[in-house]
Amino acid sequence: MVRRFRGESVQKVDAKGRVSIPAHFRRVLEDGDPSWSEGKSPEFIIVYGDHRRDFLECFTIDAANEVDEKIARMPRGSVKRRAMEQLFNGQSLPATVDETGRIVLPAKLRQKIGIDGEAYFMAMGDTFQIWKPETFGSHDTAVDDLLDSLPSGADIWTLLEEEEV
Repeated sequence: MVRRFRGESVQKVDAKGRVSIPAHFRRVLEDGDPSWSEGKSPEFIIVYGDHRRDFLECFTIDAANEVDEKIARMPRGSVKRRAMEQLFNGQSLPATVDETGRIVLPAKLRQKIGIDGEAYFMAMGDTFQIWKPETFGSHDTAVDDLLDSLPSGADIWTLLEEEEV
């Protein structure tokens, strides 16, 4: 069974951009890296995207391979495929967790999302996101609108029933 990212955490970022990956996130990164073995550092992919994305999205190698396979099935030369290739391949970079459980966020990425001193980690199942803590709270009005549209006292789990086909 594949492990999933779960939880949230605020982590300190030092002046060199070093930040600790939450320990339970590291286990998922190890499980999702087919070339990882005991004593090696797990690898993953950070997608930073263009000016419309104010967070970093981190994919295990397995999750990144899954996205790459979906992109490869799109018609070559199509605008949608080019957009996905640009975002997922061009506006991303490989990363490695060091022996102390940290990564280095390059200055370009820290500046892009405004991280200075702390980073907010949010689990998203098969990915996790890194945000400036102050930005995260106001990020997803679509989710807020969906939750606000539920009837008073409605159980959020009913959203799962709507997705069954």
